[in-house]
Amino acid sequence: MSYVSLITQTYTCAANAKNAAAMKAYMRDQFAFLGIKTPERRQLNKTLITQHGLPDIHDIPGLIKSLWELPEREYQYAAIDFLQQMHKTRTPDNLPLIEYMITHKSWWDTVDSTVSCVAAPWLRKFSSQQPAVTNKWIASNHMWLQRAAIIFQNGYKQHTNEKLLYRYIKTQLHSKEFFIQKAIGWALREYSKTNPESVRTFVNSTALAPLSKREALRRIE
Repeated sequence: MSYVSLITQTYTCAANAKNAAAMKAYMRDQFAFLGIKTPERRQLNKTLITQHGLPDIHDIPGLIKSLWELPEREYQYAAIDFLQQMHKTRTPDNLPLIEYMITHKSWWDTVDSTVSCVAAPWLRKFSSQQPAVTNKWIASNHMWLQRAAIIFQNGYKQHTNEKLLYRYIKTQLHSKEFFIQKAIGWALREYSKTNPESVRTFVNSTALAPLSKREALRRIE
């Protein structure tokens, strides 16, 4: 049995129609759900790994894309979960798969999880590739890649490249997109935990959207 089949069989058995309806409504009816909440999904994954081991590294691209094509949103979450579990096998060749996950069936839930659990650690491990990759993302006309470029350093703390963060934000000051404005505020708020004075100075000297400014200063006002 393929690993995709193992996952779908396990998840189908755990489906909960009541939960599925609520989860679908929360996501504005954009995706179907099986109704498996995050703690239960992670336990199911843990059981699968215990019983069958992790997927073969050579099968990962096919596994991720197969899960991404399935209609229920939990399968996209599973793809992120398993790729995160296989952190020891990361290679420079993972980039096209990461970008695929960001740019297909895109919404804040999978994009943010992909960035925080997969892209951010990858960019730290292969730091020599980071400037070229994220420069490409911020220069793209793809909102979710631009969001990824702005938020990928969330959690980097003292290792944050401040000049890069501020430069990326400045390229998007004109954006009317809610998810870009929110990303700017979120990234600044996260960095304010490490360098509040720098963030306050940047916010006060930059023409941020009200949403971005409000989010950025939430912890330091």
